[in-house]
Amino acid sequence: MAPSLTEAAAHVVPIPTKASQREPVQATGALDAYDSFDVTPIIGREFSNASLKEWLRAPNSDDLLRDLALTVSQRGVVFFRKQDDLDNDLQKELVQRLGQLSGKPSTSGLHVHPIINADREHGDKDNEISVISSRARQKLFKGFEKRQSNKREWHSDITFEPIPSDYTILRLTELPTTGGDTLWASGYELYDRISEPYQRFLEGLTATYAQPGFNEIAKNNGFDVFVGPRGAPENVGEVLQATHPVIRTNPVTGWKSVFAVGHHVQKIDGLTEEESRHLLDWFVQLIVENHDLQVRLRWQNPNDLGKLLPSDPFFDV
Repeated sequence: MAPSLTEAAAHVVPIPTKASQREPVQATGALDAYDSFDVTPIIGREFSNASLKEWLRAPNSDDLLRDLALTVSQRGVVFFRKQDDLDNDLQKELVQRLGQLSGKPSTSGLHVHPIINADREHGDKDNEISVISSRARQKLFKGFEKRQSNKREWHSDITFEPIPSDYTILRLTELPTTGGDTLWASGYELYDRISEPYQRFLEGLTATYAQPGFNEIAKNNGFDVFVGPRGAPENVGEVLQATHPVIRTNPVTGWKSVFAVGHHVQKIDGLTEEESRHLLDWFVQLIVENHDLQVRLRWQNPNDLGKLLPSDPFFDV
């Protein structure tokens, strides 16, 4: 049985609040030869007929993938349909190269989820592949309160780690009869809708990002969280907690985004509990009350794929 949170000290690696000073990535134009369209004016782009496997093996593959990394970073999420020839190994190669070509640390690999990994009943045999299954979710979350509002499900991925993910690939392998749509929101647009004086105030704040719920799930189901390393040497230990800025600058684009969104954020540092909760609830409120900064994907085929920037909030319906 997993030990409780009180039995271990948090391994917290503070992340500098200043953005990287490196120059943003510049497009080469390699993707101009492929048909694509913006799904909404603010967020999302879809490539209609492209094959990611062909891009991985093309002579100009590095240019294609670097431009793809930039496109994901600019548009928040990019969609590809029916990637039937993209298996797990190619998917892993793709997301790793996206990070490498856009400047991620040489010590970082692919993330291993603390509880949704190869040890779970419906999991893949590979720890670096997280299988999201409604059947597994029902078992893991048994005993939790029935959710009454889906706004609680908005979140940015893996922000409880000292080194969060840079890019994530979500690939559908089993098509539901109905439902299962996924929504994303633009953290850039969220930031831009805040007044300049308030932006400056928020830019000086950090927050505590943590996910003690995963420890509770592990304890209730009789297993331990994966203690790491989880994709980076800094991501270790059973206490899932880190310090990050409330507002982050994407080094790929140089654009600022609201990072402290959703259920992985516990508290804004230095504020009272009431002040912190007001701001965190307000960030989510700005998302749910502004549909024009959202994009919704209806999965149409097995192996439809969404490639996303984890700093943008999203949830499944």
